[in-house]
Amino acid sequence: MDKRRRWFPATLLGAGLVAALALGGCTSGGAASTAGGGGEQPAAEQSVAKAAAVTTSPAAGAVDVGPGGPVTVTVVDGALETVSLTNPEGKQVKGTLSADRTSWAVAEDLGYGKTYTWSGSATGDDGRAVALAGAFTTAKPKRQVGASLNTGDGQTYGVAMPIAVTFDAAVKDKVAAEQALAVETSVPTEGAWAWLDDRRVHWRPKEYWKPGTQVKVTVDIYGRDLGAGSYGRADVTSSFAIGRSQVVKADTQTHRVLVFRDGVQTADFPASMGLESDPGRVTKSGTHVVMSKHSTYAMTNPKYDYENVVVPWAVRISNNGEFIHGYAPSIPQQGKANVSHGCINLAPANAKLYFDSVLVGDPVEITGSNQQLSAVDGDIYDWAITWDKWSTMSASSN
Repeated sequence: MDKRRRWFPATLLGAGLVAALALGGCTSGGAASTAGGGGEQPAAEQSVAKAAAVTTSPAAGAVDVGPGGPVTVTVVDGALETVSLTNPEGKQVKGTLSADRTSWAVAEDLGYGKTYTWSGSATGDDGRAVALAGAFTTAKPKRQVGASLNTGDGQTYGVAMPIAVTFDAAVKDKVAAEQALAVETSVPTEGAWAWLDDRRVHWRPKEYWKPGTQVKVTVDIYGRDLGAGSYGRADVTSSFAIGRSQVVKADTQTHRVLVFRDGVQTADFPASMGLESDPGRVTKSGTHVVMSKHSTYAMTNPKYDYENVVVPWAVRISNNGEFIHGYAPSIPQQGKANVSHGCINLAPANAKLYFDSVLVGDPVEITGSNQQLSAVDGDIYDWAITWDKWSTMSASSN
C-alpha cells in the first residue's frame, strides 16, 4: 500500500479559489507569436499533411516581460526538434521538453532587464522544417520588493498560528501579490488571506488548525509585477507542522487560567490580571496568540515608572506588552484580584509548568475584561476579526 502523504491545496474563501503551491508568473507585454505554415484547409483537403505552427510566449518583440515566467514554446501539427533560449551573454536557459515534443517551458527564472533570443526548429506533419526565431526583453524594475515569512522550515507551531507575509515596501498591486501566494496542507483546510495594511498579508484557517497538519507556504514573487514599477526580489518558502492542540482559557473575573491539552483540562492556575480601574492596564479580552517565550524577560514601562523589572518564564501573547509570566510579589492577589499592568501573573512555579508546555502559535482565549483585543494591539490580532469580516479582506474579494 502506498503510504505517501497526500497534499491538499488549502481552500480559499471569497472568490472560491484554490491556492496552488506555485502560481504562474507575469505574462509578457505582447501577444503570442506564431511561425510556420498551417491554416484552415477546405473540407476535401483535411487529410493533407500540414506544416508545423510554432508559437512562442512571450511573443517576438515583447518588452517588459516578467522574468518569473511563464516562458514557453508550443507546436501544432508537428514536433519540436531543438529549442534554445539564450541570454545576452550567449548562455542557454534551462528548459524542459514534453514527452510528445509539442511543448517546451523555461525551467529557471530569467534575469531582469535582459534580451533573450529564441532559436531551434520544429518539423511539421508535412515533413518540412520550421525555424524558431525572435527575441523578447524582460522588465527593468524601478525597485525590487522583498518578502519574509513568520514561519520557519521544520518548526512546529500551535493550532492558532497565522501565516504572515511581510513585504519590505508597500505593495501597489495586491491582487498580483496575492496570486503569488500559496498554502498547501496535508489535510483539507479552509482558510483565507487578509491584508492588514499595504505591507502585511496574513493567512489563517477558518477554525483552529487540525493537530498534526503539515503545511507548505510559497511566496512566488520573483519576476512578478507588483505595481508602480515594483517587481518581486526573490521567492520565499516555508514548510512546517502544527503540533498538539493546547488552548488557554483565562477569565479576568474568576482570576483563573485553565489549560486544555487536546480537549482535556490539564491545569487550573490562580492568576492576577490587569487592573481594570486603569484603562492603560487592562488585560484585553479576545483570542491572543503566543508569539515567543523567554526564561527571563526585563519589563519596562516608563508611563508607570518601572524599568528592567526581570520576571521569570515569560510568554508573550501580544505586541501591546501582554505576557503570561511568573511574578512572586502578586501571589497574595492571584486568584482573588487583578493588580497587574496588563500581564497575566502566575506564581513562578505555575508559570514554569505553563512555560514548558507552550508552543508559539498556541491560542490564549481571554474573557471578562472591559476592553477587546484589536488592531491597535500589534501584529497578531487575526482571531479578533470575525471570519465573515476576515474573508472580505482578501485583495481578490474586493
